Amino acid sequence: MSNIRSDCLADVRGSTYLLVMFSVVLIGISLSVAAKQWKIMVQRELEADLLAKGIEIQTAIALYSARMKAGRVIPGEVYPNSLAELTRQPRPVLRKVYLDPVGRGEWELVRAPTGGIMGVRSRSKAKPLRQHDFPLAVRHFEGLPTYHDWVFQHPSPSAGSLFPLQPGVVPTPPDFSQPQPLPTPAPSG
Repeated sequence: MSNIRSDCLADVRGSTYLLVMFSVVLIGISLSVAAKQWKIMVQRELEADLLAKGIEIQTAIALYSARMKAGRVIPGEVYPNSLAELTRQPRPVLRKVYLDPVGRGEWELVRAPTGGIMGVRSRSKAKPLRQHDFPLAVRHFEGLPTYHDWVFQHPSPSAGSLFPLQPGVVPTPPDFSQPQPLPTPAPSG
């Protein structure tokens, strides 16, 4: 009888051992899936932060250039020599100098041919999750393979196509070399 009892006890211990091992494997798999989901969630948030801060810097550079050119005849754009210049009083165009959220450090600065900073880009070579449906200011990012390829700059390549032209129509700048007729005032009465 004791022999049957010890066999039953061994079977129960073996079954319990298998059940515990199966539970450990299931917990490991579920933790691995949860970790992947968490990583994707964090990457989405960092990506959204990168877009928000990059667009804010891009807009600040455009405002800076417009303010510097206001009332002057200056060909081309005027760019700041540093990002800190965008935050200077009395009229800052950027709240503060942000760090690259995805690259976790300083931005890579995009220099203009004439000098100054015309834009920023992330130092990260990681593949972005977002591939479509970008904000209008950066819709040229569609399909780019890395965050490093996302260049937030002024003038933006997306800005040229904000107002689509009719097919076959080529815009021509006005010819100021010829005298322009003055508009005639509307008759009063």
